[in-house]
Amino acid sequence: MNLGRRLAAEGIGTAALLAVIVGSGIMAERLAAGNTAIALLANAIATGCALFALIVVLAPFSGAHFNPLVTLNAALTHRLAWREAGAYMLVQVAAAFIGAAVAHLMFELPLFSVSQHARSGFAQFFSEAVATFGLLLIILGAVRHSIPVVAAAVGAYITAAYWFTASTSFANPAVTLARAVTDTFSGIHPPDVLGFILFQVIGASAAVLLMRWLSPADLDA
Repeated sequence: MNLGRRLAAEGIGTAALLAVIVGSGIMAERLAAGNTAIALLANAIATGCALFALIVVLAPFSGAHFNPLVTLNAALTHRLAWREAGAYMLVQVAAAFIGAAVAHLMFELPLFSVSQHARSGFAQFFSEAVATFGLLLIILGAVRHSIPVVAAAVGAYITAAYWFTASTSFANPAVTLARAVTDTFSGIHPPDVLGFILFQVIGASAAVLLMRWLSPADLDA
């Protein structure tokens, strides 16, 4: 499939993912009547289910990365040309912002609004390293299986990671950037974005190194 169609699939998937993350967060907060646990549960389930569906449908076209760190690993392991990887990452970031705007439109909010939801401190940042480490480990370890199995593993992991990480598991630089422009349940205060992304890179790097040691054949598959 030519690059344009792959980029379209990647953009649609990333935008849809952000629309689900932000939109379900808005709906959950409105309906939960102040119960943050219920809101987070609804947000987590919606995100995990959407990931499963999007990966199953779009993986045959673009690989369903939806995450610059996944794309970067594909380039580093020579499964994707660097020029194409750069295009993937640009589309992922742009589409993430579009997805956030779509969610805002559905709930009659301004297209973009700077988030005031502070997520700072070492515990939050370290949680992002743990969340991203787990996500990349799941993806790299599941490549020997069929697309539905990979999709189920990723969706299940993200649903769980919403709950066992203090940061609620962003685990994706494009997602993190876009969530800085939504002053809703799923937002992140812009000054905290850099720390999140830095620790996401650290977590992803650790996962790649571990998988390279455990099973080089899977990493290159």
